[in-house]
Amino acid sequence: MSEIDPEDTMTAPPRRQVDPRRYFEGAGERHDAAEAPPVCLYLETTNRCNLLCTTCPRTYEELEPPADMSWELFTRIVDQLPNIERAVMHGVGEPMMVKHLAKMVRYLKDRGTYVLFNTNGTLLNEKNGRALIDAGLDELRVSLDAANAKSYKAIRGKDFFARILKNVRAFRALQEREGHDKPRVSAWLTGLKETLPELPAFVRVCAEIGVREVYLQRLVFFEQDSIGHARPDQALYERTSREEAGYLDEAMALARSLGMTFSASGAVAEPGMSLKRHDDGSPWSMCRRPWNVMYFTANGRALPCCIAPFSQRGYANYTLGDATQESLRDIWNGPAYRTFRAGLLSDHPPAACASCGLRWSL
Repeated sequence: MSEIDPEDTMTAPPRRQVDPRRYFEGAGERHDAAEAPPVCLYLETTNRCNLLCTTCPRTYEELEPPADMSWELFTRIVDQLPNIERAVMHGVGEPMMVKHLAKMVRYLKDRGTYVLFNTNGTLLNEKNGRALIDAGLDELRVSLDAANAKSYKAIRGKDFFARILKNVRAFRALQEREGHDKPRVSAWLTGLKETLPELPAFVRVCAEIGVREVYLQRLVFFEQDSIGHARPDQALYERTSREEAGYLDEAMALARSLGMTFSASGAVAEPGMSLKRHDDGSPWSMCRRPWNVMYFTANGRALPCCIAPFSQRGYANYTLGDATQESLRDIWNGPAYRTFRAGLLSDHPPAACASCGLRWSL
């Protein structure tokens, strides 16, 4: 790993304070060169996983050599962004498989960063849960994706449904019993044609295990050579029938009656809005991520965002740098990033972005 010159640290004052859940609104003017350091840092703490989700590309191909992000690489990246406002500690793996995860969270919290990650909940035992509470984790998102064991196994590949419910219920009980407000726990369901009818039941299951926030997440799928459930015929975007809209309405009404929050990915207040198109025929034009997000894989590869691995196969197609060999300053406004941004601002965007807005909440 190459040495970093202290002058390469991106020490510019942070931009205006933004809601960490709406970080994408802080991009400012967009040019091929970014005017300010990123607001949000995605750190793929591991690309290993203990599930075989049928909506995830890592189930079907090795994207990079299996790895956990080393402490050396983690601190090398974070120390170059001392004012980073938001850190997301997941990628295509299960973060709770990383032994020093809580130490990473604490390292970020000590500099005032808002920290969160998605988990499948299989490893959320009391020891791990307490470690995350003690580290100061702000938000814990549980990707549950089903309302019953049969659907869970079909979507997530293994029969861990009961175990996850037990883990989350116990963790929430621990928080309530000891008065811990953080991390804020939410449950997520990827919207599939196959599982949308379960959405009201999903809300009820979440209520029963003590989770007060539920989110509907749009499916990201491959247009060609589809894999598993990540395929066009399972998508809800612009394809929601009246009957399917009814499930959404029913789930929303149930959540309100139970005093729960029911929302959608991309900080969309109305879940149904996440499934409707709002662009002028160039869906990529709404994206702000290359101006406010840096994403690094467990091996240090810089990617444009967390969605790229799900929108075009092959990291070589959209690699923007290597944090083990380059400074973040050199990557952030280097030739690859500037070319990528210029493409996104044109009528001929990078292939990974061309229809992203049709398959994800921007």
